[in-house]
Order: sequence, then structure tokens, then C-alpha cells
Amino acid sequence: MVTVNSNTVSVSTPPAHELVKGIGLTSAIALVMGSMIGSGIFIVSADISRLVGSPALLIATWIVSGVMVVGGALAYSELAVMMPRAGGQYIYLREALGPLWGFLYGWTLFLVIQTGTIAAVGMAFGKFLGVLVPSISPSNWLIHFAHVPLIHLGPVRMGDIDVGLNTQNAVGILVIVFLTGINILGVKAGAAVQVVLTTAKAILLLFLIVLGIFIGRNMQAISANFGANFWRDSGWQALHAVHIGTGASIVTVGSITIVALAQVGPLFASDAWNNVTFASGEIKNPQRNLPLALVIGSAAVIGLYILTNFAYLSVLPLAGTSNALTVMNRGIQHASEDRVATAMIEQVFGPIGAKIMAGAILVSCFGAANGLILAGARVYYAMAKNGLFFHGAASVHPKYRTPARSLVIQCAWACTLCISGSYSQLLDYIVFAVVMFYILTLLAVFALRRKRPQEPRPYRAVGYPILTGANIVLAIYIDAVLLRYKPQYTWPGLIIVLLGVPFYFLFARGHASRMFPAADLE
Repeated sequence: MVTVNSNTVSVSTPPAHELVKGIGLTSAIALVMGSMIGSGIFIVSADISRLVGSPALLIATWIVSGVMVVGGALAYSELAVMMPRAGGQYIYLREALGPLWGFLYGWTLFLVIQTGTIAAVGMAFGKFLGVLVPSISPSNWLIHFAHVPLIHLGPVRMGDIDVGLNTQNAVGILVIVFLTGINILGVKAGAAVQVVLTTAKAILLLFLIVLGIFIGRNMQAISANFGANFWRDSGWQALHAVHIGTGASIVTVGSITIVALAQVGPLFASDAWNNVTFASGEIKNPQRNLPLALVIGSAAVIGLYILTNFAYLSVLPLAGTSNALTVMNRGIQHASEDRVATAMIEQVFGPIGAKIMAGAILVSCFGAANGLILAGARVYYAMAKNGLFFHGAASVHPKYRTPARSLVIQCAWACTLCISGSYSQLLDYIVFAVVMFYILTLLAVFALRRKRPQEPRPYRAVGYPILTGANIVLAIYIDAVLLRYKPQYTWPGLIIVLLGVPFYFLFARGHASRMFPAADLE
């Protein structure tokens, strides 16, 4: 920092207990894109296609999630430049709606959203490495503690998991520990890794797009998916069968509702676009770079996602048969283990395609895990500074100026989820919560416009209030549909959020008088 007066020019650095601004525009965009692109885009289109049964609705599902993401980025940017501090969305909710709502977001982020996603991406790394090294397998146990049988609690399925350490989750844990170590060594080190890996992932998606649309296009698939067939079962009058919860009850819904139900997949694949706001306190020139990173990064990834799905449709038919022996006959709907990208590559290159795709996805998972690890720890750091998380998480490494203890705590819980085998179920449960906090954060834009109308806003949300309000309505509709038809995804998520209420009061009573500055208690 440079201080100028009439007599001297002095240069000072931030205090040793504060984070250092080491993330430029390129690194910030890489953090947005790299956190978004994980394993989801290569897998979830199979489940979406089974649900919607239409090429047009498959694309529409990704477009709707894109509207939510980019619309959210435009609105979040206003909050980000108003409060460019570590913690991002936690800070926005706390300032606009009160400390309880900020804590509930941070609580859910730590318990499930961020750490569960880190665990899932780490495990995906192990899974795809197993394609290249067969000894890396979930059945190759090093230590097996227990098997938890499947239990039905109303619409919720609990259990059917194995607890222990196998070669697959051991690889996932090693990846998480290694990347945590990299990020402890400095934000510039973590950001540099992110730029390299995000570039590689963007090239991978571009390769899939060019391969599918221009090089490996299959006339049989094009005939089945495009032309008049593209719009099949997508009209206003079309009806789609939906199983309610985990039971046998089946109802029919229209195309709009089925697209809303199908958002579970693309929202998982697009989640973490807001992670760059968690590291706001370390971004150079945040008033300029934060909005640019949010909008450019999220729009670029959504564009790549939509084009990638067109590539899938150009090589594989949407409909297929689950017991078919060939990749072509299984189609997108029944790609082996839902690995649509692998099926597409196999269709073009033959069996070697599975190994090519596995290697590419390893890079993607590695980059996604790095971005998630870098960003998530900043939220717990901010919470701890407000007395709403473990006290040690508020400390900064004296040499590397990173939230080292916050990173270690995050690492420990993510590794625990890997061993527990429960991370995939937990991720299913948080889709509703993620959308709920998205709604609350958009409402925070309205709340702060009323509460602090005179506060400087170097950037104002594009399309406010119409576009911001429309995104709120869209998100509420999606959550309402999930609540009605997919209670197995919603009620557990609500329970996880509500469990945070007593913990909020425990933290507040135990730490407020000692740790909260007076201004933070208002």
C-alpha cells in the first residue's frame, strides 16, 4: 500500500494477520471457470436425458441453469464490489439479512456444500484414475470399518454405504491433502495452479465440441436427435412421467416442470461459480476485476456446457437401451456409469477412447478440487473472525499469509467424508439449499438498496430490478418443484440448514463478547 502526503511517500504492506492481495483478473476468471468445470459436465447429461426424454429439453435444461448462473453473477457482482472482503456470500447475507443467515450459509457450506463437493471431486479423480490403474478400486479395501445398510425414512434413503479406506478414496484423500498444502504455501501458488489447470480444462471442452460437432459427427445420431426429432416431447402439451420421491407413486407433469426437476444435474455441474467471491479480500482491484471475473467466467463455462451437449447429440442418439452391448445402442440415456463424454470418445476412437477421456477428466477434477479448496477456506476464516467458527480458523500463516488453519480444518472434514462414503448422498441433499441461498442472496441486493441507498456502488446489477426479480421467481419455482416431486433432495437439505440454528447460538453465546467487534454485532 502506498501512502502519500505533502512531505513523504511511504510504502507499507498489510499487517501480518491479514490476507494478501495476490489474485489478478486472469487468476480470478480461472477460479470461476476452474471451480465450475469438474466431473459433472461429463456425466449428468445421462440422468437429465432419462428424465426429460427430448433433445430440445436437454438443451433447455442447460440454458435455464445458465440463465440462473449468469443472472446471479450480474447481481452478485454488485454485492462483491460493495463488500470486497474474504467470505463473499457469507458476508453479503450477514450484512443484508442478519448474522444468523450468514452463519447458516457458512454452516451448510462447511458441512456439505463445499467439503462434500471437494470430497466428490477427489473421489472422481480416484474413480477415473482407476480406469488407467485397475488396482485403484472401491472394492480394493485397505481398512474396512463397516457397511451401513439402506434404510428408508419416509421419502429419504439413508445408508447403503461402506465406511473405510480403499484405494480409490485413498487417492482422493491424497489429492485433497496435496492441494491443501499447495494453497497453504500462498494464494499466488494456488492461483497459478488454477490458471494452468483451467486452461487445460477449457481446451478439453473445446476438443470435445470440435470432435463431436465437426469431426466425429454421426449421421445416425444426427438423424435421431435433430430435425423434427429435436422437438419431440417438448411442446406445451407434452406430458412426462415422474416418480415422486423414492416411492412407486408416478405423476405426469408438463415440459416446464420437468425442466425444473432436471435442474439437479446442471446446478451440480455449474455450482461453485460464486467461489471467487469467497476470496474477494485477496483480489487486486476488486471493483473492476470481481464483476469481470464473475460474468466472463460463468458465461464462458455455460457456453461451453451447452455446446458440449450439442456435441454429445451429434455423436450419440439420446434414447438408448440399458442392456445394449454397444456404445451407440446405449445412447446418451444409458451410457455406461453415466459417462457420456467417455461414450462419445469411444464411439469416435474405439476402446482407447475410455483411457483418453479418463486422463482428461483427471486434469479436470484436479483443477476443480484446487479451486474449491482455495475459495472455501476463506469463508470459514471470515466466520471465525466474527466468532462464528472455530477460533483458530481466523489465523493467517505468518509467512505465507494464507488462512492455513481454515484450510486444514476444511481438508480434515472433506477427507472424513471420503472415508465415510456419505458424500454423494450429502450432495444430493444440498441442491435445494444451494438454490435457497441463491434466492436469499438475490434478495440481499434489494435489501441493501433499501438499507444503504447512499453506499457507493462502483457496479450496479445489470437489469435490476426486473432481471434480478425474474431470477428470484425462477429459482423459487425450481425449489418449489423439487420440494413437491423430489422430497429426497429437499427435506434432508432443509434439516441440515436448520441444524445450524442451535449451533449459531452456541457460537454466539460462547464467543460474541470476546471476539466480535461492536460494529459486527449490530
